[in-house]
Amino acid sequence: MTRLRGGTVAAVAVLVAVTGCKAEQNKGASGPGETGSGGAALTAAGSLTVKGRAPKTGYARDRFGTAWADTDSNSCDTRDDILKRDLKEVKFTGGTCKVSYGLLEHDPYSGKRITYRRGRSQVDIDHVVALSDAWQKGAKYWDPSKRIALANDPLNLLAVDASTNRGKGDGDAATWLPPAKAYRCPYVAAQVAVKKKYGLWVTAAEQAAMKKVLAGCPAQKLPTGGNPTKAPERFQAR
Repeated sequence: MTRLRGGTVAAVAVLVAVTGCKAEQNKGASGPGETGSGGAALTAAGSLTVKGRAPKTGYARDRFGTAWADTDSNSCDTRDDILKRDLKEVKFTGGTCKVSYGLLEHDPYSGKRITYRRGRSQVDIDHVVALSDAWQKGAKYWDPSKRIALANDPLNLLAVDASTNRGKGDGDAATWLPPAKAYRCPYVAAQVAVKKKYGLWVTAAEQAAMKKVLAGCPAQKLPTGGNPTKAPERFQAR
């Protein structure tokens, strides 16, 4: 559970309705709202490597770098990039980076309409694939630059209702799905896309859950885009 990025490679305006699993993209050109061929999500879910969950030993947020690093070099931090991408009626403080106000018109996780005001924790930027989950399914063994890239990739980031998101924790598709059932297809498709892009594995139970959701929307496309899988060398993680 955590938060997402847009900018020049903005991505996930995935405020999506899924009876027919249609993704609607708000701003940006590279994220879960941008899709490949029909049915690709279910096929991709079946192609993911299946292994057991590794121990969480050694996990810490700073293993994925400083939170909201400007890896796309647009001079705005990742959190504000995603807020700009996913909110409506956005207002700024001191320029065009720091979002002070906006509307999450249809929260993908709960379906609620939420007003964002800076300093109040009603909107989170969620890592669709939680960083702790990624750590236990391959990221532990990566070069730090790849972990930093994952933590700031618009493909893996989404503005959502804070209270609903905090109930997710680091759950995968086998343990947590959005309460808003209409968003489950694009949500799972986004997880599949991120895991495929970064070479993360899934557990058997997780893959089964993914397939079960996507079987209900067999035409669901696979999101594409986002940032490169390696962050610029100036960014460091331990």
